[in-house]
Amino acid sequence: MVGERAVTAAETLVLPALFAPTPEASRRYVEFFTANIRNPNTRRAYHAAAVQFADWCLGAGLVELRDIEPVHVAAYVETLMQRLAPPSVKQHLAGIRMLFDWLVIGQQLAVNPASAVRGPKHAVRKGKTPVLTAEEARALLDAIDATTLVGKRDRALIGLMVFTFARVGAALGMKGEDVYVQQRRLWVRLHEKGGKVHEMPCHHKLEAWLHAYSDAAGLGATPRAPLFRTALGRTGLLTDQPMTQSDAYRMIRRRAADAGILTKIGNHSFRATGITEYLRNGGKLEVAQQMAAHESARTTGLYDRRNDDVSLDEVERIVI
Repeated sequence: MVGERAVTAAETLVLPALFAPTPEASRRYVEFFTANIRNPNTRRAYHAAAVQFADWCLGAGLVELRDIEPVHVAAYVETLMQRLAPPSVKQHLAGIRMLFDWLVIGQQLAVNPASAVRGPKHAVRKGKTPVLTAEEARALLDAIDATTLVGKRDRALIGLMVFTFARVGAALGMKGEDVYVQQRRLWVRLHEKGGKVHEMPCHHKLEAWLHAYSDAAGLGATPRAPLFRTALGRTGLLTDQPMTQSDAYRMIRRRAADAGILTKIGNHSFRATGITEYLRNGGKLEVAQQMAAHESARTTGLYDRRNDDVSLDEVERIVI
């Protein structure tokens, strides 16, 4: 299965002429995105960066890898800064820099022309992910018609992200066997970024919702099958295919509209909502960090929106 995924990834790669002057260079380019980068989201982002950089080089008259110098990479970064936010520019530069490093190690280049190029400064103290209040999250979940199989699925998925702080990619990557009983309580196993296996006990509401969904969908008979599956049109039945992040986003936007929620939430909003509510109710930041599987408490702090309420209260002091 792993080999099949690698072959599929290689087949879908666009091979820019800039990075394929020789068969060896072509092979090295493909290996960078298949053997070196395991995360599919990172692979897509870095490959898009490489293709866009190659197109820019072609427009600038740079057709040979050895002709690219730091000044050219810096000029490209300047063009990116005119249309992209700093985090996106930094991501593009990171992808290009890593690709050139890989080519240098593979003796396709003598030096990395991107190694000395600095990206834009970007300091963030609060995340931009839209969050819901506890009342809004409750209203959204209550508005889901849980008498249907699809409703049970959607409630379980949203509840999982709220109560375990799971990333949507980890949630959608779960199999039936990743929901299990331990110490007389239901637990979930999440495969998070960087190959981390993260296990969490379920909140009592999530436990009930997962049981209801699993029993209705008959998931106990197929433990190796995807946990959250796509719906078969308007039949109300589920397929054997896993939901994608786009599927989840469309579902969330539809459920938010049904609940009358105007905040433009997305897949990541429930992770931020869960962390904020946990901290608001006396939870500790270091425990939230562990629950969210973050490397740094500073990253967890970006999801803490408790100060948003304080700011709103202060603004209302302006009485005119």
